[in-house]
Amino acid sequence: MLPHCSILLLLCVTRLLSPSSALPFEQKGFWDFAMDSMDSGGMMRDEEEGSAIGEDPPPHVHMCPFGCHCQLRVVQCSDLGLSEVPKNIPPDTKFLDLQNNRITELKENDFKGLSNLYGLSLVNNKISKVHPRTFIPLKHMQKLYFSRNLLTTIPRNLPSSLVEMRIHENRIKKVPEGAFSGLGNMNCIELGGNPIHNSGFEPGAFKGLKLNYLRISDAKLTGVPKDLPDSLHELHLDSNQIQAVELEDLSRYKHLYRLGLGYNHIRNIENGSLAYLSRLRELHLDNNRLIQVPKGLPDMKYLQVVYLHSNNINQVGVDDFCPRGFGMKRTFYNGISLFGNPVNYWEVQPATFRCVNDRLAIQFGNYKK
Repeated sequence: MLPHCSILLLLCVTRLLSPSSALPFEQKGFWDFAMDSMDSGGMMRDEEEGSAIGEDPPPHVHMCPFGCHCQLRVVQCSDLGLSEVPKNIPPDTKFLDLQNNRITELKENDFKGLSNLYGLSLVNNKISKVHPRTFIPLKHMQKLYFSRNLLTTIPRNLPSSLVEMRIHENRIKKVPEGAFSGLGNMNCIELGGNPIHNSGFEPGAFKGLKLNYLRISDAKLTGVPKDLPDSLHELHLDSNQIQAVELEDLSRYKHLYRLGLGYNHIRNIENGSLAYLSRLRELHLDNNRLIQVPKGLPDMKYLQVVYLHSNNINQVGVDDFCPRGFGMKRTFYNGISLFGNPVNYWEVQPATFRCVNDRLAIQFGNYKK
């Protein structure tokens, strides 16, 4: 006869080995499957902590919004048909890609907790409404891509850390006073493709900005806008309805090295208008209605590229591009385009291009009407 203690031990072992006595599996979260998969693949379990099955994920592990791809602090949620900003975006996200969706509105708490966000792309959505406090949590954001939406005004309370904003191809008709207030770090603004008239820029609209780059192409401008930032190095006003450049239009932009005025209706550039642009390197005046080479080009010591093609220029003088006297020009031209004008190249004197680096830099072509 077995001792009483031996019988008791045998009953305990039998009960443990019986399948019917096992507790049912209780899933507490998605990570149960992930941890179970890793264990079955040979992952060493911590003998002191026990199995991770059924436990919550470690606090440093963040979920990725459904359908999105999260890697190296980049969260890509583009082309998903989203109608709103997804939840559960990891708080350490640096770049959030929400382009090519159907988002119509940005709400107050859409970016709550994303204080580490560096860049945000909302390109090609249907956003027409932005809550005034939407961008408050984004203390370190530097790049905002808001192009191809339905905005009618500049969003309020943009992050003071912002460096680059592209908001072209919206429905913005007005830039009010103080629209960019507090953005002392802003370097680049793209405003093209909005139906803005000259009257749409209120006095003080760009007050406080020290921009290097500004583009207002494909708008409704009939002249060079007033009171743009005087710190500009690049100004692009292509594809507007500008008809003339008057004497004072460029007087405040003495730091410009690239000016784009192509694809306008410019017939006249008032004598002396270009004298303020002493540092200009590139001048784009192609596809306009000029009948002569603008005055003042020989005095621009650093000018290297001049686009004058597709105008109505019928004559080119020997002193239209180069100054008289040796050493007057600091840098020689490396690009002059004159094709698409009613001027015969064989009628232009060779000395006209005495300050050009190479003859291949001159593009004449044959005028065809």
